[in-house]
Amino acid sequence: MENRNRNTAIVLIAAGLFILIEHYVSFFTIAALLFIALGIYKIRSSPDKTGYVLLAVGVILVFSSHFTFILSVVLISLGLFYMKSKQAHRDDSYTQKQSILESFKRDKEPWELKNTSMWNVVGEIYMDMSLVMLDQKETTIVLQGVFGDVDIVVPEFLGVSVQASALVGQINVGNEKETGLVNKVVWQSPNYETSDQKVKLLVSYLVGDIDIKIV
Repeated sequence: MENRNRNTAIVLIAAGLFILIEHYVSFFTIAALLFIALGIYKIRSSPDKTGYVLLAVGVILVFSSHFTFILSVVLISLGLFYMKSKQAHRDDSYTQKQSILESFKRDKEPWELKNTSMWNVVGEIYMDMSLVMLDQKETTIVLQGVFGDVDIVVPEFLGVSVQASALVGQINVGNEKETGLVNKVVWQSPNYETSDQKVKLLVSYLVGDIDIKIV
């Protein structure tokens, strides 16, 4: 099982890199990605519809003229996801899910949190961990994909370790903030080592708005 997953990941990454090399990234592609990043930023910072318009323009530009680029990015991202999931979880007792569009919201009632890996092309993730029921000492959550809007609320009593990255976008974790290009935040709560219940969050998107609040 482990060898098969590793071989699948290598094949996906190799296929994506091959397509990407054959069709080089142009200025037009970069401009489209900047439209998408600016759209996500405007959606988060302003109540008007400007952000949605910018996001739509960027997505239309990319998909209409750069199908091979999108395909290569998706293949590479999915391959990296398989590799990271296997590395992050100590055994095979975890839930793994892949989807094109994902809207995962847990904020209304108590919910059970288990070792999980999720990958999506476009994902909207909202988790309120003050409502979670944990059945183990340490739980690992892997969230990865191409475009992501991630909001996670973590109560102070819960020990949390965060590794978050976004090629384009912004990351907010506690008092740490990174905005722009090639963002990465590694953060750990002061009570992580001594806490009876711990959560490890591994969040990575190519274009993302990642917000992890400690309350």
